[in-house]
Amino acid sequence: MRKRILVVDDDEMNLKRTRMILEKYYNVLLAESGREALEKIRTEKVDLILLDIAMPKMDGIETFKRMKDAFVEIPVIFLTASGYEDDVRNAISLGAVNYLKKPFFPKELLKRVARGLEEQ
Repeated sequence: MRKRILVVDDDEMNLKRTRMILEKYYNVLLAESGREALEKIRTEKVDLILLDIAMPKMDGIETFKRMKDAFVEIPVIFLTASGYEDDVRNAISLGAVNYLKKPFFPKELLKRVARGLEEQ
């Protein structure tokens, strides 16, 4: 059975691009906000989450904290366009399995997703 990846990003082009890269190997679910992501993980089986840090209303860090507060244990790889070390350090300290700076190469995304799924 194919693993299910939830991609969370407020940018529609990022969602489409990431889905195109992943859909050959995984079932891909999309969410445009932290709130939508939290709803999807309540109603869908998800094996790994790709979570954008910088989103309006509820950023990726807040979304991740809410997942943890609800005892949701799904591996998370943060996506960041900023590359600020504080964002990355914060994400890893909260328990993210990895991070990836945008824009990313398709091979690097696939490698990190595969590694994140192995760590389950």
